Amino acid sequence: MRKRKTIRILVFLLLTALPVHANESKTDAFDAYLKKFDNRERRNMKIRVPELIELHRQNRVQIIDIRTAEEYSDYNLKFIKHIPVDEFPERLGELDRSKIIVPVCSVYVRAAIIRTYLTLKGFDARYLMDGMAGLSRYLNRPGASESFNPGLSNR
Repeated sequence: MRKRKTIRILVFLLLTALPVHANESKTDAFDAYLKKFDNRERRNMKIRVPELIELHRQNRVQIIDIRTAEEYSDYNLKFIKHIPVDEFPERLGELDRSKIIVPVCSVYVRAAIIRTYLTLKGFDARYLMDGMAGLSRYLNRPGASESFNPGLSNR
């Protein structure tokens, strides 16, 4: 039930973010995405911290902090690239198409929106279900520093 509510919220946010006077062709890609949406896509759109850590160890993922500049200045993880959500369209060239792109925000709502945006742009992307808060908790647990090497390149 919670997953359905999350999907409904995501769809609502994406639809309300579209320009009021957008012509039909601007929504065609999103229409096609929704028509193909199934349980496989639902599973593939998200990632949890342990899988993210493993993919990061293998250098197969690029983690992007999409929070605002103010949020980022309050708290950040230095090994994560920062591209605020409002700068994403202009900075797509900074993303590595050979890697899974994982946008992260405080919880996961904005990351889910950016993940959909990236998918429609042809990227392999997932959003971090646990958000920055969950990632921080995971990294601060006993033994986490031995199991995770934040020195891996995120560029």
